[in-house]
Amino acid sequence: MYDPDHETLVKALRQAAEQLTENRSIRDLETTVSKLVHAAVTTIPGASGGGISRTELGTVRSSHATDERIYELDQLQSDLGQGPCITAADDPPETGVVTATDLAGDDAARWPEFAPRCVRAGHRSLMSVQLSLHGERRSALNIYSHDPGVFDTSAQLTAGLFGLQAAVLLHGADHAAHLGHALESRDTIGQAKGILMERFTVDDDEAFQMLVSSSQETNIRLVDVARWLTEEAAARRAENQRRAPHDRR
Repeated sequence: MYDPDHETLVKALRQAAEQLTENRSIRDLETTVSKLVHAAVTTIPGASGGGISRTELGTVRSSHATDERIYELDQLQSDLGQGPCITAADDPPETGVVTATDLAGDDAARWPEFAPRCVRAGHRSLMSVQLSLHGERRSALNIYSHDPGVFDTSAQLTAGLFGLQAAVLLHGADHAAHLGHALESRDTIGQAKGILMERFTVDDDEAFQMLVSSSQETNIRLVDVARWLTEEAAARRAENQRRAPHDRR
């Protein structure tokens, strides 16, 4: 049985946690997730590669793969709609870990289309750890091995610990993305209100109500109305600047 090097494991997990608290941008978080996947592959004996599969509204995409072949195998599970990562993301056991001990043996029957193609690609076993439990977005950490029977209980526990860190990081990335969109929308609406206040000599509240009324009457989202208005104002300024030299002649 694999007995994990606890010092190496704790060090890798601590480093990931420190990076999580230090990072401030979505790019940093995504980079940290990639490093975490590589750390999991390095720490778990027999692992030959890894990646993350993310499911949203029925579509699965591969990300943070350690190499192109792993990316293709993760994506293959998405295209076929079957494989350990699909099972882990959508219908996992209580442990959250799905293990394919030998895709050329008994496990081939569980995923009849994926298993032989994964074996032909040089990977006999695969372990997938569910990373998210709620909402429309589901994800799994996938660890591949060239050899069969390498992912025992201890290896699954180690993968589960890395999975917890990856889940927190991905949640942070999603939260940062939503926050960024919210701030962008707020800025766009603020710019649109400023345009209306100047153009129609109204106050802040009146400008906002003009945007709301336009949104309701056109059945267009408020932020899209605001974006159209700011783009229209920018186009008008550009046109005025273009004409200015001719008007001075």
